[in-house]
Amino acid sequence: MRGRMLTLGYHASHEQFPPSELLRLAQKADAAGFTAALNSDHFHPWNEAQGHSGFAWSWMGAALATTKLTSVGVVNAPGQRYHPAIIAQALGTLAEMFPGRAWAALGSGQLVNEGITGDTWPPKDLRNARLRECVDVMRALFRGETVTHRGLVRVEEAKLYSRPATPPMLVGAAITPQTAEWVGSWADALITVSKPPEELRKMVDAFRRGGGEGKPMFLKVQLSWAPEEAVALQGAMEQWGTNIFASSVLTDLRRPAQFEEMARTVQPKDLEGHVRVSSSLQRHVDWLAEDVRLGFSRLYLHNVNRGQDAFIEAFAQHVLPALRSV
Repeated sequence: MRGRMLTLGYHASHEQFPPSELLRLAQKADAAGFTAALNSDHFHPWNEAQGHSGFAWSWMGAALATTKLTSVGVVNAPGQRYHPAIIAQALGTLAEMFPGRAWAALGSGQLVNEGITGDTWPPKDLRNARLRECVDVMRALFRGETVTHRGLVRVEEAKLYSRPATPPMLVGAAITPQTAEWVGSWADALITVSKPPEELRKMVDAFRRGGGEGKPMFLKVQLSWAPEEAVALQGAMEQWGTNIFASSVLTDLRRPAQFEEMARTVQPKDLEGHVRVSSSLQRHVDWLAEDVRLGFSRLYLHNVNRGQDAFIEAFAQHVLPALRSV
């Protein structure tokens, strides 16, 4: 994987910053040399200490209009909080206005966000089946078809009139090898989160085995960098200690307060393998270079502490140039 093929993106965390501040940070990342951005479509933050959760779709339009970023992606869960035709319309509008720059990663969601509808929270197998129906509906709408679908989601005579010339990329979001293998059969690409190399290799192998051979793979990298090691560790504990549990647990909690209760026993050593904590810029280069060697062509860097300005400046000066020569 040559450096010229590598996309280095900034992860815009709606849970941690007000949308106006997050837009400023994305603009700063763009000016500093990051070439793409990723954001997550949440209704609630993961914990009260994070304290925010802006509307991703409004923010994406502003980010695309006010930066030169080559793409802005969103992680979304159609099927409960959102009807798939509405997501197709929203994504289609952005893709028509900003050709080739808007895309979505689709997943089965978490109760903390989707539970606001009051509908029954389905088990994982039904959430996956519902997601696949949503993907099929969205693709049919992007093709200009009039869609009627009666299954786990219902669509009656929907047609998308404002469509992009090229359908936007629909990426499969996966946390486990089982899900990665499944999304390999339908997704345009895979997105997953950073793990130790041996675990990421299992994700890569599963995705390729399921039908993803030759398709792109993206990685959202959770890290905590600060000039002082203790500050980096403290920021990771305060902001991301609620997010280190198995996906089977995290997807079924309803309120941010429940995540906080789960995290009461988390110790710094528990972050290992979930958040890459280091004050060494070279250590981060080494970690990210290993991701590239595993086959990931887009890395979205999420500095989970609040020191975003210093992170953008330091990584733009020292980390991004080193990675582009990998």
